[in-house]
Amino acid sequence: MPSITLRVKCYPTEDPKKVQEALLNVFPECSLDEYEGGYIGRCSSPDRFKEIIRNLRIRDTARGVMLRGKRGNRTSFTINKQVAFVGKISFVEDAPPLGGIEVVIEDENLERLIDNIAPSTVGGEEI
Repeated sequence: MPSITLRVKCYPTEDPKKVQEALLNVFPECSLDEYEGGYIGRCSSPDRFKEIIRNLRIRDTARGVMLRGKRGNRTSFTINKQVAFVGKISFVEDAPPLGGIEVVIEDENLERLIDNIAPSTVGGEEI
């Protein structure tokens, strides 16, 4: 079973409830705790994340991001929290002005999990 950890800062100009909502829009089963000026979330289900990736048709992009961030049995990447607030996903390479949501996914068979979340496609169809 995967272990998913999310970290996000909540800046003074941000509404804490909206920051929490951004996390829960993408990973609704996460339990949230406050930490050093932000929140940390923990869950084991990537189902909503997977659903958003499929609906937005960004499987190849998501797959590439997860494979690039892979180190052993974990992968890490950052998603834009403003985009997550509206229930979508945008991966970020550079730090956005108000920061992003840091995502770390660990699993004993990470490659199989990545294949499940974001399978390879050809012409928009899974292979």
